[in-house]
Amino acid sequence: MTRLALLHSTVRAEEKLLAEAARSRGVEVMWVDIREAVLDPRRPLPAADVALERSVSTVKGGYAASFWEASGIPVVNASAVAAVCRDKFAASLLLAGAGVPEPRFALVFDIIRARAVIEEWGGYPVVLKPAQGSWGRLLAKVNDDDALEAVLEHKDVLGTPPQKAFYLQEFVRKPGRDIRAFVVDGQTIAAIFRESSHWITNTARGGLASNCPVASDLDDICRRTSAAVGGGAVAVDLFETPGGFLVNEVNHTMEFRNSEAPTGVSIAGAVVDYALRVAREKGPGR
Repeated sequence: MTRLALLHSTVRAEEKLLAEAARSRGVEVMWVDIREAVLDPRRPLPAADVALERSVSTVKGGYAASFWEASGIPVVNASAVAAVCRDKFAASLLLAGAGVPEPRFALVFDIIRARAVIEEWGGYPVVLKPAQGSWGRLLAKVNDDDALEAVLEHKDVLGTPPQKAFYLQEFVRKPGRDIRAFVVDGQTIAAIFRESSHWITNTARGGLASNCPVASDLDDICRRTSAAVGGGAVAVDLFETPGGFLVNEVNHTMEFRNSEAPTGVSIAGAVVDYALRVAREKGPGR
């Protein structure tokens, strides 16, 4: 029997769906709370064929994934993919290098350079976001110079070191929605529209999910995005524009609790099937 280690912190609906999908395939699920982990190479790990890294904490999850891989057990997603996806600037650079369309972006370290970039782009509004973050938290739509000064001063005085790197992104006017697509092992398996009257449309912030047909142009940009960040099982967030799709972000521990019902696709099942393929190809003793 294949043994799957589910590395978790908080157990959300997604982890329960993944465990259910695994058990329905005759897979033994081993729950591993990484908050209680001691990452000591002299301590034996549970005997698993593959691990699914699903921690809410990107820091804890990243260390755990690296440790399990170093111990010879493959992890989904691989630590290299996670390292890229949890850093928006790093991901944006890879997408730019691969020619994947995305909003204009820049990273600066002071207000003088921020003002210069905004002027070069044609003025306000712009989006200021943490290079490392999720769930639409700490995003700011900056409409004028006074707001820019206030937000950057707060980050510079009160923020942690990563918050003192200011990731600026072109503000894209969208039709009251964006798209989240799910890409597993290079295949775009499903997508949803996320609709909201607010400019932030994350379902974690109240956005409503509905099915989005995966047409060839959407499939193409999602496949290219997945390949650029290293593959695996990722969620790609996109904007619709008159000139085509733009990739906003890529997520490596994707949430999908609100997406299976509208799409009719077992996203959990697709992720587990991918993990089982990884186990067969790269598991211990392979």
